[in-house]
Amino acid sequence: MTAGPTYDAIVLAGGRATRLGGTPKPGVLVGDRTLLDRALTACAGAGRTVVVGPADEVRPVPAGVVVTCEDPPRGGPVAGVAAGLAALSRPGSPDRPGRVLVLAVDVPGAADAVDPLLAAAARHPDADGVHLVRHGRAQWLTGLYRADALAAAAAGLVVHGAPVRRLVAGLTLVEVDDATGASDDVDTWEDVTRLSARHADRPEEAHP
Repeated sequence: MTAGPTYDAIVLAGGRATRLGGTPKPGVLVGDRTLLDRALTACAGAGRTVVVGPADEVRPVPAGVVVTCEDPPRGGPVAGVAAGLAALSRPGSPDRPGRVLVLAVDVPGAADAVDPLLAAAARHPDADGVHLVRHGRAQWLTGLYRADALAAAAAGLVVHGAPVRRLVAGLTLVEVDDATGASDDVDTWEDVTRLSARHADRPEEAHP
């Protein structure tokens, strides 16, 4: 008998994208696929996936993917995490797995991060979470966390506008070196060009 999924997923897709001139990031094409499509591919092994962002910017999504938004919108990544966790724990929802994959929508290589994160979590079962580190910089929004620890941390904050550093400050985390740039993100149109070239050289992953 095959074990079921061991984690859920939250895709944070509600940023302002000011350096892209306000173009909503979920619909930005990197190669021939949108950032949201790439993020959802990375979440293909999750039990449930929640996309947090304005509905008009993230729909349509595949069947089974939940769309929600922080209140008020554009509250930042911590507010997005809190909204995603709330969507996963609504009355009537099945019990959620013990861990939740947290991904920013603007990381087109996130699919390459999932297996290393799962492996690190298996090696460190007592940690509150694992996340990538790129050139010495913590990439907390490419990480896998204990859902209860993340929810408790968010409950202790005014989440709107809170920095991610405060959310994770009290957690026991394990760093996973990102030597290949799986966590490289899209902030500018130059990033779109650079990362499109990188991903165009690789076979496309299956769509979710």
